[in-house]
Amino acid sequence: MTHVRVARFEDAEDIATIHIQSWKSTYKDLIDERDMSNITIDNRIVLWETVLRTPVNGQIAYVIENDQQEVVGFVSGGKERTKNYGYDGEIYAIYLLDAYQRKGYGSTLVASFANAMKEAGYQSLLVWVLTRNPSGNFYGHLGAEPVEAEEVTIGQGTYEETAYGWKNIDLLIQRFS
Repeated sequence: MTHVRVARFEDAEDIATIHIQSWKSTYKDLIDERDMSNITIDNRIVLWETVLRTPVNGQIAYVIENDQQEVVGFVSGGKERTKNYGYDGEIYAIYLLDAYQRKGYGSTLVASFANAMKEAGYQSLLVWVLTRNPSGNFYGHLGAEPVEAEEVTIGQGTYEETAYGWKNIDLLIQRFS
């Protein structure tokens, strides 16, 4: 049985590994290789150790474990960063190892995260997705509406991201009831 729990400092290396593996498999056909190569396991471990030791922006992080208690995915977020669209919460990152995608793990992570954000006082959620990423459909299936598209720089390249949002976090939470 899968288990979702608050991410701990000791999870930093697992989260960093999942972040790199999932990022590279998800974006291999969407982002130029030269733009992906600047993301290393070492800099991701440092990033996640920092996030888990000293969260900023009210950031929270959860991991999901498989039946063998191995961490196979994570979600992280907090205050919405742009302040441009009328949302107060944001999913900063959500990644699963390939073998656990399209099996309900992502929905389970989003449900746990949405409930935690609601408990922390958030009323809405935004998430940014590369526009060409087929995973964007995942958020639509959970009731998110497209909000805005913007250009983002990754490495030396420029790519388009689309924001999806839930104006009412309660409606997202109800989908999992």
